[in-house]
Amino acid sequence: MKLLDRFLRYVTFDTQSDPRSETTPSTAGQIVMLQYLAQELREMGAAEVELHESYLTATIPASAGREDEPVIGFLAHVDTSPDASGAGVKPQINGDTISSDGTTLLGADDKAGVAEIMTATEILLAGGVKHGQVRLAFTTDEEIGRGVDGFDVEAFGADFAYTMDGEYLGELEYENFNAAEALITIIGKSAHPGDAKGKMVSALRIAIELDAMLPEDERPELVDGREGFYHLTRLVGTVEHAEMEYIIRDFDSTNFEIRKRALTEAVERVNKGEGMATMDIKDQYYNMYEVMVLCPHIIERAERAMRAVGVEPVIVPARGGTDGARLSYLGLPCPNLFTGGKNFHSLQEKASLTEMRKAVEVIVEICRA
Repeated sequence: MKLLDRFLRYVTFDTQSDPRSETTPSTAGQIVMLQYLAQELREMGAAEVELHESYLTATIPASAGREDEPVIGFLAHVDTSPDASGAGVKPQINGDTISSDGTTLLGADDKAGVAEIMTATEILLAGGVKHGQVRLAFTTDEEIGRGVDGFDVEAFGADFAYTMDGEYLGELEYENFNAAEALITIIGKSAHPGDAKGKMVSALRIAIELDAMLPEDERPELVDGREGFYHLTRLVGTVEHAEMEYIIRDFDSTNFEIRKRALTEAVERVNKGEGMATMDIKDQYYNMYEVMVLCPHIIERAERAMRAVGVEPVIVPARGGTDGARLSYLGLPCPNLFTGGKNFHSLQEKASLTEMRKAVEVIVEICRA
């Protein structure tokens, strides 16, 4: 099957993840897609195709005489962001560009990566390229931070791996945010507004005051590069009860701790007044750079592969997270490579077919013994 045909097929699966779901994976559509991929891999001739509770793995056996090569892994996630609908995607093709009709996500994040790995798998299984053993994994719920929950790194058996989850041509990412999420619950007191003096305590007003205590210029829409931020992702409530959800991001581990402490102190300050707020804060993932600097050969291999197929590597920090960030700290060094997708998490999401084809070439070249 051609790369384009695969991608157009994959984006029709509704695999949007749900952060409020308590199931594994968070939505049933993700398992449906994994089952489809498992069948496709078996038909291609892949070995050890195993569907786990929340992810799929498979093996491309080593070429004859290449069994002693390092085992290389490639990963992509099948879920799409909760930020916009991924149901009923109607892909549009305009020359080299693939987009949705503007009412849904396209799903390039990360079905472009899925399609590229599957297409490279078909090429490698055809036998024209000598390579060591290659391990594949397709995960669920990456967009809500659960992508490698329960992932068995030891059983996966790769010496190192690459996630195919980047954007522009040539992107090679081995630095990412440290990340935390926080849920703040505020309890107020209701009263009739006509007789509220000295009685009413508005949870919504306290929420607004709390948010105003954070630095105004450290919000996602005002920062870039290696600058971190506080992001209020959700605020719902009434006079009596309000909930605020934040994500906290910073590349520097010291600044990361400072940001978490600043949010904690904001909660403490409102509690010194008339507020009654509690916070549950937890870390999500850490900057993979501290792991990757110990194994530069993995980066160098990707750089050589890109140049071999005519792509100039572009080293950029990932202003987000990938499954590779968590896997790196679980013992599987795992930088992130480009897919040709752009404008992720938005209705303007698109993908370049030319860049997707180059991503396939890079995967094959990384595997070449």
